[in-house]
Amino acid sequence: MASAKVFKCDPRNFVLTDEMRKAYEDTGYILIKGFLDDEELTQIRKTVEDTDGYRKKFYGVSDGKGGESRLTLWSHPGSDVTGMLARCEKVAGTAEKLLGGEVYHYHTKLMAKDPRGIGGAHIWHQDYGYWYKNGCLFPDMLSAFLPIDPCRKENGCLQVIEGSHKCGRIDHDLVAGQQKCNQERLDQIKAKLPLKYVEMDPGDALFFHCNLLHCSDANNSETKRWVLIPCYNKATNDPVYKHHHPNYTKLHKVPDSALRECRNYTDLSGKDFMDPKTDKTTDVTANKTPA
Repeated sequence: MASAKVFKCDPRNFVLTDEMRKAYEDTGYILIKGFLDDEELTQIRKTVEDTDGYRKKFYGVSDGKGGESRLTLWSHPGSDVTGMLARCEKVAGTAEKLLGGEVYHYHTKLMAKDPRGIGGAHIWHQDYGYWYKNGCLFPDMLSAFLPIDPCRKENGCLQVIEGSHKCGRIDHDLVAGQQKCNQERLDQIKAKLPLKYVEMDPGDALFFHCNLLHCSDANNSETKRWVLIPCYNKATNDPVYKHHHPNYTKLHKVPDSALRECRNYTDLSGKDFMDPKTDKTTDVTANKTPA
C-alpha cells in the first residue's frame, strides 16, 4: 500500500477535494497541513491555555507503566471558541462530507501529555472498539485531531496503521485504565499493513475513521503536547443505549469566520463536561494520582 499523501490548504478557504476523499477511503485518514491559521490558533490557545476553566476539568488515565495522560471531555460544543471550532464548516462540514450525511457532535476531548515522561501512552485501539459498546451500531463516526503543540515522535505523536479501518471492528478489553484491541489480531495486522508516525505542527488537522488503529507513546520530551479532538457521529447512527456521550442532538453549524470572531474565552456553560466515573469503557481508579 502506498503511503498516504500529505495535503496542504488555504485555511481561509478550505475545500475537501476528491483526492482527499479517496485518501480517507484508502488509508482511513487525511492529514492536512495549515488547516488552522495563526489567528485561529491564538483564539484556541487563549481559551484552553490562558484561562483555567479547562484545567479544572482535567482527570488522569493511567497507561499501566507509571505514566498518566490528562484529559477533559465534553458532550456539547457550547458557545466558546472551542465550540465555534467544533461547529465551524471546515471541521463539522468536512465530517459530514466524509461520512456522507448529517453529523452531530459526539464529544470533544482536550488531551494533555505533560513532558519528561509524566504524560503517559495511549495503547493501541480503535475508537469504535469502545464506541460500539456505547450502542453505536455502525462505524459512521470519525475524529478530527487538531494539535495545539508540535507532535513529534519524542513527545508522543499519533501512530496509525494505514488501511486498518478496512479490517472492521476488533475486540477490545480494559487494560490499565484504557481500552486495548486484541493483541493477536493487532500483530497480524501490523505484519500486513504499514505503521505511520503522524508528526504534526500546530494548525494541522488529521481526520480519521473510527476503525483506524492508532496509539501514542509517552511524552519523553521537555515540552507539553496538547491536542483538541472533536468527534462526530452520523445522525442516522443514533446510539441505541443512553450513555455518557449524547444521543443525536442537532448540530448548529457556523461559518469558519465565527472561530476568529468569537470573544467567549471563559463561559463554558452548556458543554456538559463528563464525569469520568460514568464512563464504563475506562477505569479512572487505575490512575496513579487522584482524578
